[in-house]
Amino acid sequence: MDHANHKARENHYNKHKEHAPEMFFKKFLASLILSIPVILYSEILRGLFGWQVFEFFGSNYLPLIFGSIIFFYGGWVFIDGAFREFKTRLFGMMTLISLAISSAYFYSIVATFFKIGDTLFWELATLITIMLLGHWLEMRAISSAQSALKELSKLLPDLAEVIKNGKIEIIPLSGLEKNDVVLVKPGGRIPADGIVKDGVSDVNESIVTGESKSVSKKEGDVVIAGTTNGDGSLKVIVTKIGDETFLAGVMRLVREAQSSKSRLQILSDQAAYYLTIIAVVAGGATLAIWLLFSDAAFAINRMVAVFVIACPHALGLAIPLIASISTTKAARNGFLVKQRLALESARNIDTVIFDKTGTLTRGEFGIDKIVSEYPESEAEVFQYAASVNSHSEHPLAKAMVDEAKNRNIELFEVKNFQRIPGKG
Repeated sequence: MDHANHKARENHYNKHKEHAPEMFFKKFLASLILSIPVILYSEILRGLFGWQVFEFFGSNYLPLIFGSIIFFYGGWVFIDGAFREFKTRLFGMMTLISLAISSAYFYSIVATFFKIGDTLFWELATLITIMLLGHWLEMRAISSAQSALKELSKLLPDLAEVIKNGKIEIIPLSGLEKNDVVLVKPGGRIPADGIVKDGVSDVNESIVTGESKSVSKKEGDVVIAGTTNGDGSLKVIVTKIGDETFLAGVMRLVREAQSSKSRLQILSDQAAYYLTIIAVVAGGATLAIWLLFSDAAFAINRMVAVFVIACPHALGLAIPLIASISTTKAARNGFLVKQRLALESARNIDTVIFDKTGTLTRGEFGIDKIVSEYPESEAEVFQYAASVNSHSEHPLAKAMVDEAKNRNIELFEVKNFQRIPGKG
């Protein structure tokens, strides 16, 4: 396969880029509900069980009415996807589904008004419902990494304090330019990658390294967007903005998780491509052969039956279900799956190497033991220590305050608090 064709396949897979799991779920739920009367008033119940629900004037048109709603509301997303596949000349699942539901729908309309045979509204309704369920599961699995992407974007501040001509201007983050000098106050987040021009402080880089211990920064040191400044103030020369920053690179990795495909999914796409061609050829041959031995209505009925049967219900449901279960189980156990191919390859793993901090440990400070001259005064010592540190931004101070909250220890009111950084 040449590079252009490979690129087209990548774009082809992104056929749901403007879709959301909620949209597919709403369409699936509506189609499922509307499918009930379609099945109840279809010929399938009479044919299999010799039973039918009560009839009333116009009840024979209920499958047509509800089937039309299902086709245009629930099924149009597949027809739209088929148009996209047609433009790229890479026929797949969308084309096959669209071919099946379109032929079933328009044949059933003709059959309803001209009485040329049994309608296929119940097949149409159930096919669309099952495929919507499959695509909803697929979309939910793909978007499982979106929450991580949103959390990463929250690491950046909305505004930045830029020093221009000796004055501080507060501007949106999008207004930052290279070589701007930004002021990062104690406890603030660094808005862009850069180099420290002036100031000394400790910076919490746990989002990058996983290490809970803050890193000392001084003039000439590199700082990373999204990391948290400590007790000192820093003046930073911006060197990277937008997509060039380290955090943007991490976010790109997360986006790859949303668009990555497993080997099984690639195989299913290839199967759908060839199955579409086979279905069209088989349907055309069926029509031609039956025209020689029967009337046109009977021949068209058989052709439509071939299209509907050729549409792989199981393939459209099983693959998204596997992707959904695997990525969900991984996420629940703390694994962010960057590529689904890697998840498939995990079955061959025999050695696992862990980064300790932030992986096997929590990546943050905590209180292990309180040492006091008199054991009975440990609670009092901790109460004073946590109270004094309640106004501090230091990670060790935060650990004391958090532990005091966990122990329901009431803190004293602190007055005249002053931070003196750089004294050890």
